[in-house]
Amino acid sequence: MTTIGVDAPGAADAWDEQKRYVPPPTGVTPPRKRYVPPWRNPWRRPYVLAAVTWGYVLWSLVPVLISIQFSFNDSRSRSSWVGFTTDWYCCGAEDSVASGASVSEDPALLQSLQNSLTLAVLTTLVAVAIGTALALGLTRWRSRVSNVANSVSLFPLVTPELVLGAALYLVITTLYQGIGLGFQALLLGHVTFSISFILVIVRSRLVSIGAEFETAAQDLGATRMQAIRTVLLPMLVPAIFAAAMITFAASLDDFVVSNFLYGDAGNITVPVLLYSAVKAAPSPALNALATLLLVGTLAALLLTYLVLRLRRRGDGGSALDDLAGIEM
Repeated sequence: MTTIGVDAPGAADAWDEQKRYVPPPTGVTPPRKRYVPPWRNPWRRPYVLAAVTWGYVLWSLVPVLISIQFSFNDSRSRSSWVGFTTDWYCCGAEDSVASGASVSEDPALLQSLQNSLTLAVLTTLVAVAIGTALALGLTRWRSRVSNVANSVSLFPLVTPELVLGAALYLVITTLYQGIGLGFQALLLGHVTFSISFILVIVRSRLVSIGAEFETAAQDLGATRMQAIRTVLLPMLVPAIFAAAMITFAASLDDFVVSNFLYGDAGNITVPVLLYSAVKAAPSPALNALATLLLVGTLAALLLTYLVLRLRRRGDGGSALDDLAGIEM
């Protein structure tokens, strides 16, 4: 059956007195649809927004990609491409920042890389233990004191890193002189700003889990600690692992706090070394070292995303939801 819209042009003449449809004459063509410019179409694709987004992505990634490219340059030049080589990473580069060697042969570069990795691993181990316990306490045993402690524990997330680094420097040099500047001060500083990341991630997972599982375990005869150890902690493993990887990445590429607390050259980290050496006599060995740091950070974040995605399989939602479920 042929129908015609009531509001269409000529609809009033398409029906006779008996309400029967009268087809239009053969030579009559329907009116053409009026052209609507793309910028006036509310259902169009957001081309402008997409262009701005991709422009920002390119603007931020191109310098990084260029820096990575020159870490494989077969020349000391960091502005003109000569050829491809991996000598700046291992065994064979003729020039470098300090001792005329590649990353693997330069003691200063190797020491800084070892310091960064050791510091990141220890920071992750200490901060994850403290942050997880703090998240459990603030989530399961609520009181006025816990509400205040929760707000205070999140201050490092909103405090400018420069202020935090300067405050830690003053505290260690004036109050905790027995610690002194160096590796212990670096570890203390990194743990201080890392606990907040772990608290946010683990606590968001605790809020989404609820208290029903622990209550059911206690109804079946388990003590409170048994319910936490056998029921709650296995459910928290993915969130704890994600928090650990993010803490590792944040500690690995931290510059501001490390620059205040590292003390002497024996405790210098990769970001601080890069900042100091790039203003003196930079070479592609520095690019290679920065590339290794970038790969380590991206690997930790990618592993975090994969673990969160596996945990989210079948539950719906996004892996990033674990980072946004904080309850104040």
